[in-house]
Amino acid sequence: MNKRPGHVVVTTEVGFCSFCGRPRNLRKEAHQLGTLVRTIVTCETCHRTLSSTIGVASAEPAEATVSEPVAAQPEPAPAPAPKPAAKRKPAAVKATTSKSRAPKKTK
Repeated sequence: MNKRPGHVVVTTEVGFCSFCGRPRNLRKEAHQLGTLVRTIVTCETCHRTLSSTIGVASAEPAEATVSEPVAAQPEPAPAPAPKPAAKRKPAAVKATTSKSRAPKKTK
């Protein structure tokens, strides 16, 4: 019995290994189990894992789909630009003089 059920897609491509510092064969494994896919990229020379990600699997295989052309529809009129907000007037400065601050008159 398989310990890790699911579908595995293995591809190899030439790429740059950040550990080796040279162009190497990179191995990309996509383990699919249900709606999740775990993608692991490793260098075949130094056997280091360069990336490991988990994502949601697409419903269909990644194929170029051609959709039917839609009849030309008139574009809606562009909405008018919003008016800038009115500037607020500064509050009036109140006089802060009081009896205690008023200069005393001398005789």
